[in-house]
Amino acid sequence: MTTLPRRSLLGAGAALIVSPLATPALAQPKWPSRPVQMICPWAAGGGTDAVVRIVATLLEKELGQPFNVVNRTGGSGVVGHTALATSAADGYTLGIITSEICMLHWQGLTEVTYKNFAPLGLMNNDPPGIQVNSSSPYKTVKDLAEAIKASTPGKMKASGTGQGGIWHLALAGWLNAMGLKADHVRWVPSNGAAPAMQDLAAGGLDFTTCSVPEARAMLDAGRARSLAVMAPQRLSAFPDIPTLQEAMGIGFSAGAMRVIVGPAGLPAEVKAAVEPVLKKVYESKEYQDFMNARGFGLVYADAAAAGQELAKADQVLGDAMKAAGLAKA
Repeated sequence: MTTLPRRSLLGAGAALIVSPLATPALAQPKWPSRPVQMICPWAAGGGTDAVVRIVATLLEKELGQPFNVVNRTGGSGVVGHTALATSAADGYTLGIITSEICMLHWQGLTEVTYKNFAPLGLMNNDPPGIQVNSSSPYKTVKDLAEAIKASTPGKMKASGTGQGGIWHLALAGWLNAMGLKADHVRWVPSNGAAPAMQDLAAGGLDFTTCSVPEARAMLDAGRARSLAVMAPQRLSAFPDIPTLQEAMGIGFSAGAMRVIVGPAGLPAEVKAAVEPVLKKVYESKEYQDFMNARGFGLVYADAAAAGQELAKADQVLGDAMKAAGLAKA
């Protein structure tokens, strides 16, 4: 029998120890193997927060790990969007971005754009409504419009999101359609629709421009009224609210999209794991029932199509902001 020298045996043993084929336990665990953080750039209680929380709940159900929503507010959405864009691209920080990401850089507020994210799925799109306090003297959107036209520039106040955000641009578009300057109504920045609606109910604003679902809590509580929606047709969940076209003969419309993303450079295996699950989440009865019950717009696009929508929105919204005098970049 041939006997190997002791040094050869030790070398062979060391080779076995470091061989990846001999040690499958050292292989990377399948994603997700631990909790995932979901960043929301807007305040708790708003529409974006509601959408990301139901998505997180259903992702957790499908993938077997906690998906924990963290609200990172401030800077008109800059804080949360930046935190998400600059997080580690390992699949353990995902989140939701909104149309504002196609607007913030035009204002010179950040260098972060939609290109800093890996789109995973468009889950929702909502048009803005025009809301007033329940004790407001304006019973119709035409009443409000006449009061705005008669007011001195800057006297009336509105809110719904941060400075230069999608709901701010919706207001600017409506004012422009009425032949007024974008700053004729003073915009009061907020960290989302929820705090803006609270300010409206407290009497601090003349009106808000935000999605009707985001205003629903105050509407249901009898503390606010929605006068019109900036959409081509009435919302199925709110059939009694007229469109601007019906109420004023103004065809202006707008919308806010919400996209689940990760930071750019997200591993292919993470994208391959989460993209089909997001489609399954969107098609689930739980998600459909949740969104329909709140009147949220049910719109879906896969990762590739969502990326195309973001690119299109960046160009369209940039052009609109330039025309409204809201762009600095």
